[in-house]
Amino acid sequence: MDIQASSIIGRDEIAQTKRLIRPHIRRSPIIEADAADFGLTTARLSFKLELLQHAGSFKTRGAFTNLLTREVPKGGVVAASGGNHGAAVAYAAMKLGIPAKIFVPTISSPAKIQRIRDYRAELVVTGDRYADALAASEVWAQQSGALSIHAYDQRETLLGQGTIGLEIEQQSPDIDTLLVAVGGGGLIAGIAAWFGGRVRVVGVEPEASPTLTMAFQAGEPVDAPAGGIAADSLAPRRVGTLVYPIAKQYVDRVVLVPDDEINRAQLALWETLRVVAEPGGAAAFVALLSGRYEPQPNERVGVLLSGGNTTAVNFE
Repeated sequence: MDIQASSIIGRDEIAQTKRLIRPHIRRSPIIEADAADFGLTTARLSFKLELLQHAGSFKTRGAFTNLLTREVPKGGVVAASGGNHGAAVAYAAMKLGIPAKIFVPTISSPAKIQRIRDYRAELVVTGDRYADALAASEVWAQQSGALSIHAYDQRETLLGQGTIGLEIEQQSPDIDTLLVAVGGGGLIAGIAAWFGGRVRVVGVEPEASPTLTMAFQAGEPVDAPAGGIAADSLAPRRVGTLVYPIAKQYVDRVVLVPDDEINRAQLALWETLRVVAEPGGAAAFVALLSGRYEPQPNERVGVLLSGGNTTAVNFE
């Protein structure tokens, strides 16, 4: 039987979550730009700069939601991550005085690994992909009794990420369409649950890791390729089981973008806005820059820049 999206998380819960985590997070800004600034001929653009969030990505919202609403044992918490979720959990745990152990794969960027170390979490680098780190973290959780904080397939994580949708509606209430990068899907599911179809939410995935695209084609979460330039943030094995029903009901469509266009989007954001986005953080903008999403004249398009944990500041 199909799971109804409204039975997973709702607007009231997201609003309550926002009040709970407000003292611990930044209300990231929105900046507006003309499409012509990027050589595009249509649309008005609103960029949500969630890459300015504590720990460098949107993941911090879900991390604090988990730690503030779930009972944490003496053994602390454990998380698996491509990098950003690990940094967010490590940061939140450090601020709340909770021990944290983070598992990341070898593809994690040096910037993300250093973030985790800076936040004084115990770090384990293991396996080639996120799925390998997740399996190792699950073994540790069973052995130690530590609380596992899932990167995307957890109600509390979805609620935290949904607070971004609440902020966007407050800051830019005239948005018609919102472009959101997709990995495991916690970000887009949380935001889509907040809007509930009142804004067109479009997912953006790298061609090398089409997790939600393949789930929509199959009618359920399925294993997908997990490669590409944004693999450390947008390449889990499959979308979450809690994510899929929400995405099925409220995500308008998903567009696929190539790796070389992700590089071009990073450069365009730097040259035009002086914003440094990591590959996964810039992916949503690729949909516009590459023409994979074509807005209507005067359409107000929101673009979520979700992460900035990178040392690559010279994109040329």
